[in-house]
Amino acid sequence: MPFALLPAVLIMAVAFLLPMAGLAVESFRLFTPGRVGAAADAPLTLANYADLLNLPFAGLFWETLRISILSSLVGLVVAYPLAWHIVRRWSRRVRALATGFMVTLLLLSMLVRTYAIELTFGSVSIFRPALRALGISPNSGWYIECLVGGGLLHYIIPVATLTLLGTVQNVDPRLVEAAQSLGAPAWRAHLTVTLPLSRVGLVGAFLIGLTFSVSAFVIPMVLGKGRVLFLSNSIYNRFSELADYPSGAAISMVMLAVSLALVLAVSRLAVSRRWPA
Repeated sequence: MPFALLPAVLIMAVAFLLPMAGLAVESFRLFTPGRVGAAADAPLTLANYADLLNLPFAGLFWETLRISILSSLVGLVVAYPLAWHIVRRWSRRVRALATGFMVTLLLLSMLVRTYAIELTFGSVSIFRPALRALGISPNSGWYIECLVGGGLLHYIIPVATLTLLGTVQNVDPRLVEAAQSLGAPAWRAHLTVTLPLSRVGLVGAFLIGLTFSVSAFVIPMVLGKGRVLFLSNSIYNRFSELADYPSGAAISMVMLAVSLALVLAVSRLAVSRRWPA
């Protein structure tokens, strides 16, 4: 068995661990303005991480997490009932069509979907007169945040639905029927039986959506209009426009650490005995 795992370990080491190690070393290099990246013999420093303690970066960090977490939660609220209806209510043929449609949405180019949202709901959209009539400014901060969240949902809902199909399929419907036969209304039976039995799948779908949202680049770049930026946009600016590789590497390492911490915390919550069983 260890020999069977050797190719996978080598691929992960070369394709992931080695580049991340180089990124970690670069994040501690001293950057000299006017250069492209740090010099090979540049001294090590913590200044790149100290610069991330300023208020602008904290605001960018909070904005990324806030919009990503909210979008992932909204995606679950939409995806779980959809997955339940696909599995429990729809015929086999309709179920296959719905699953194929979800897969098609995932295969559609993210850039195409993002610009489709911009042309439909953005500042030059076909609904602009209706938004103006309702007193909604397409350039207002809250509306742009909602637009970015809507762009994230374009990916979160299909992938969360596909993830939850197997979860709902594995929940024995007789348990819900038994709860209803004992006098529990349908909504209470689902809250106390279906949801607790689906917690692992729900956590998995949430983490997939959160991972995509935190690392999203095209959606906040196009729909954010420079007013809503994610950490990925800041990393791109540091590497591409400023050529400050150490600073971009430091942001990347912080982003990786926070993402791993969120995954660990949510995963532990999923297996916690405090969840109703």
